[in-house]
Amino acid sequence: MPRNLVLVLGDQLDEASAAFDGFDPAVDCVWMAEVAHESEHVWTHKARIVVFLSAMRHFRERLRARGVQVDYRELPPCKADREPTSLADALTVSVQVFRKASQGPERLIVIEPGEWRVQESLRAAADLLGVPLEIRTDRHFFSTPEGFAEHAAGRKQLRLEYFYRPLRKQFDVLMDNGEPAGGAWNYDADNRGAFPKSGPGHLPAPLRFTPDALTRDVIDLVQARFPSHPGALDAFDWPVTPEDARRALDDFIRHRLPSFGTYQDAIWTGEPWLYHSRLSAAMNLKLLDPRAIVSAAEAAWRDGAVGIESTEGFIRQILGWREYVRGVYWHFMPEYERRNHLGAQAPLPNLYWTGDTEMACLRDAITQTLEYGYAHHIQRLMVTGLFAMLFGVDPAEVHRWYLAVYVDAVEWVELPNTLGMSQYADGGVMASKPYCASGAYIHRMSNACRGCRFDPKKAIGPDACPFTTLYWDFLARHRSLLGSNQRMTMQLKNVDRKDADELRTIRRQADDLRNSL
Repeated sequence: MPRNLVLVLGDQLDEASAAFDGFDPAVDCVWMAEVAHESEHVWTHKARIVVFLSAMRHFRERLRARGVQVDYRELPPCKADREPTSLADALTVSVQVFRKASQGPERLIVIEPGEWRVQESLRAAADLLGVPLEIRTDRHFFSTPEGFAEHAAGRKQLRLEYFYRPLRKQFDVLMDNGEPAGGAWNYDADNRGAFPKSGPGHLPAPLRFTPDALTRDVIDLVQARFPSHPGALDAFDWPVTPEDARRALDDFIRHRLPSFGTYQDAIWTGEPWLYHSRLSAAMNLKLLDPRAIVSAAEAAWRDGAVGIESTEGFIRQILGWREYVRGVYWHFMPEYERRNHLGAQAPLPNLYWTGDTEMACLRDAITQTLEYGYAHHIQRLMVTGLFAMLFGVDPAEVHRWYLAVYVDAVEWVELPNTLGMSQYADGGVMASKPYCASGAYIHRMSNACRGCRFDPKKAIGPDACPFTTLYWDFLARHRSLLGSNQRMTMQLKNVDRKDADELRTIRRQADDLRNSL
């Protein structure tokens, strides 16, 4: 009879979790479950499913090796009769089994889930079962939802910089005698470099992790249970244990962080990793503590191995942006998910599931995404996300696509980045203006336009770049809505310089493009 049943979800694989405070292996039990619904409520990439399930099974084995009793429900390779349809259903079945054998459990314990949907479903299940559910603070993060709410109280606008600086001070990160190390809080201006025309040159390949027997079993399961889901698994090499995640961190700090700052916004076709860390999936599943990552990056700078622009730019993504995004999610949910400030209604073009398009930049980003379950933040924001916003895709559909296809996607981090930063559907909570740009931006930051049949300078005609056509149409369609935004002044002045005939021609070409897709 378990006294406490500690619920460990797929993105909570942390042995130091607050869920284990007071845990007594003699009387307490851990509960974990693989449920098909978690891979099917969005059409989840195979690699994302493998990352979660393999990491969960490795975590189970670690707990059992310590003598912890784990009630673990494995997903069968074929759908079984009376199979639980959700996490809440699986929990209900497990508790009922315990009750048939005894009178337990007395209490359910879980740390804060990473999704509003999951949190509310667990609460509802606990209420129906008549068992108290204790939701504990997630110590993995530097900040808390309550701390963010205090920060947000009374502010007309929320901006990362004013949240990030106090965290730097509080945790003494990149600080010297109370002042920001290097003399500035932010080196964003030094983080926008593009590769020369000759390309990035030799790129240090990230450390790969050959699947072990447990991961190979999961790969076989996913191929059997989810054969029609997007993605490939032949090249699966993601870290799924804390030890491998730490090795991946050390490899990044040594080989790619020194150039990360300069080239973090750059794109090069056929090069999915460039100087990026590939650590977000391990961090979001709690295989890596963000404090360890931040400390390692700062130590590399203090040792003289990495420049301040790379170290601060990387730390800002973790201590700043990651914490800020989580605060936005919990502060505004569940209403936030329904926001659609621009009134976008178009369905997501099928090319997002196939990569079948003549647009070289979009083809490269989507093909890479479908192969690896990965694209770096500029590919997500300024290629796949930009096109969806300019096209006018319903932001709820864009959100479901991002949640489905990326191995690091957990809703608390994915939803605000998609709805707010990428689609401007929240009306300015996450970003002070829409991140809208023409094909000229992609031409400047990548080599994609060289091999593309479209001309990024043209908005009209058979060789006009769809990004450029849709950009001018976007500004014209939303002229009145964006007119009061001072950060849009220059872009709106440019659209105002175009005569009515040209704008009508752009509108017709944009409409034809939407109809063709």
